[in-house]
Amino acid sequence: MIPVLAIAAWSGTGKTTLLKAIIPALCARGLRPGLIKHTHHNMDVDIPGKDSYELRKAGAAQTIVASSQRWALMTETPDERDVDLPYLISRMDHSTLDLVLVEGFKHEPLAKILLFRSDTGHDINELTLDEHVIAVASDISLSLHVPVLDINDVEGVVDFIQQWMRSFQAG
Repeated sequence: MIPVLAIAAWSGTGKTTLLKAIIPALCARGLRPGLIKHTHHNMDVDIPGKDSYELRKAGAAQTIVASSQRWALMTETPDERDVDLPYLISRMDHSTLDLVLVEGFKHEPLAKILLFRSDTGHDINELTLDEHVIAVASDISLSLHVPVLDINDVEGVVDFIQQWMRSFQAG
C-alpha cells in the first residue's frame, strides 16, 4: 500500500504554501509525490467554450482530456454529497508514485501533519490531536505529545516525512 499523508489546517494557515515547498524538495530527493487537493468550492478544471467543456456539459459522465504532456479525467458527481478520499486515492497510478500527499481532508482517518501559525486567530487548544496526527508544523515552539516541526524549515519537514515513510513501509 502506498503511504498517504495529509497536510491539514485552517484556511489561511499555509497548506498550499508548504506543499509548494515540500513537493520539489521531495522530488529533489528522488521521491515521486502525488497530490489530492480538497476544495469546498465548486471547481472546474475545464474552460467554457473549449470542445472538451462543451462535450462534458452535453452529458458525458466522464471525460478525459489528453495531450502529449498530461491528461486529466473529469468525473461528474452531481448526486454525491461527500468526496470519497479512498476512491480518489485508488484512481491514482501507484506504480508511478512513492507517496500521496493530501491537502485538507482533516477529518479523514489518515496520517496527517497539522499546521499551526500563531497569527491566524486560532488558539493551539483548538487543534484536534487525534491518533492520526503524526506531527504539528508550527511557527512557534509548542509542547505537545507529537513531534513539533518548524513550519519554515522545509528540509526538516521533508526529513520527517521520509522518516515516517520508512516506518510506514516497515510496518
